Amino acid sequence: MKYRNYRSYILIGLLFLFLEGCISKPLSWKDELHKDIFLLGHRNWIVVTDMAYPLQSQEGIKTFYTGEDYQDILSYVMSEINQAPHIKATIYQDRELMFMEEPDVPGVTELRLRAGDLLGDRLQYIPHEQLISRLDSVSRIFNVIILKSNLTIPYTSTFFELDCRYWDNIRQKELEKRIQ
Repeated sequence: MKYRNYRSYILIGLLFLFLEGCISKPLSWKDELHKDIFLLGHRNWIVVTDMAYPLQSQEGIKTFYTGEDYQDILSYVMSEINQAPHIKATIYQDRELMFMEEPDVPGVTELRLRAGDLLGDRLQYIPHEQLISRLDSVSRIFNVIILKSNLTIPYTSTFFELDCRYWDNIRQKELEKRIQ
C-alpha cells in the first residue's frame, strides 16, 4: 500500500514538472521585436508612440505598451534596424511637433533635441493625419508594430518605414528597363 502511494506522488510530481515546462512566459516587447525583426521587410512599419496614441483595430497592427522611456525605445529600435542585414528605415515624425512650444508642452524642446541627435538627417516631418492614413493603408496588407512608451507629450510618434537594405530604387529602375 505504501509503495502504491509513493508511486502516485512521483507521478503527480512528474506531471507538475511536465506542465510547468509547457507553460511559457510571454515575451517582452524587446524579445518580440528582436524575434520579428527578421520577419519584417520593405513596406513594414515600426512606430514608437506616446501614451495617448490610440489602439488601432486593423488586423495587421500589433501594439505593445512597453511602459518604458520614449528615447530608450527609439534607441533600441534604431539599434535593431541598424544591426539587421536586410532592412533600413525612412524615419518620420509628426510635423506638428516642430511647432509645439515649451510653455504649452514642458519638455518638448529637449525631446526634439534628443530625438534629432539620435535620428539625425534621416528624419522627415509629415503631418500626423497623413502618417496615420498611410499607416492605415499599409496595415491592410503589411504588418505594423506599434511600441507605446510612457511619454505624455503629444505628437511624438516616430514612424520607421522599412525598406530593403540591399536593393534600392536606382537598381530597381535599371531592372525594369531590362525587363521591358
